[in-house]
Amino acid sequence: MPFLARTHPRLSSATVLGLAVGILAPVDAILSKVLIGWNAGVWTYLILMFWLTVRAKAPDVKRIAEIEDENAGLVLLMVCIAALASLATITFELTGSRDLQTAGKLLHYGFTAMTVIGSWLLIGVIFSVHYARLYYTWEGKEPALRFAEGLTTPNYWDFLYFSFTIGVAVQTSDVGVATRQLRKIVLAQSLIGFLFNTAILGFSVNIAAGLFN
Repeated sequence: MPFLARTHPRLSSATVLGLAVGILAPVDAILSKVLIGWNAGVWTYLILMFWLTVRAKAPDVKRIAEIEDENAGLVLLMVCIAALASLATITFELTGSRDLQTAGKLLHYGFTAMTVIGSWLLIGVIFSVHYARLYYTWEGKEPALRFAEGLTTPNYWDFLYFSFTIGVAVQTSDVGVATRQLRKIVLAQSLIGFLFNTAILGFSVNIAAGLFN
């Protein structure tokens, strides 16, 4: 998709790398190739976003938000669907690891943890980027998000704080949500966060049972 490369260079670069790694992965199972490629892409994107977060000031966040405005909703939807699909794929991978020896099980479980954690972090980061876009492209008189201490030029750390509070606690923090559009996005993230938290609990029980058996 040309628009992805133009408006979301970090996401598009990570996607291309993930596809390449998945295709070239020295394994035969299709699901394993998919998960290896997914992990390569996800962790590459997370590293790129961490570097951006460390360096970007509020004016940079505003500039990037304006660039990423095109098809942003579609990108958010695609990433969320892919992240949820990764959980389903992991379920099949865990099912196939029951007959493995202890070393093989530990490898599979470590890979599972890496995939789930990466997907969970991806959801939080991609929503924080979306909140930044909505905040800085909002044309209303009042800010779409009301940060504490009257902050009007938040950076990525502020949006990450807001996003991951929802992801961890499935509730908003001390940041006020002032628009209906944002409330819909917060609701969507809360539901996805609940699914992820439930899945993480289920995987943890499954892994613990597998190790002791």
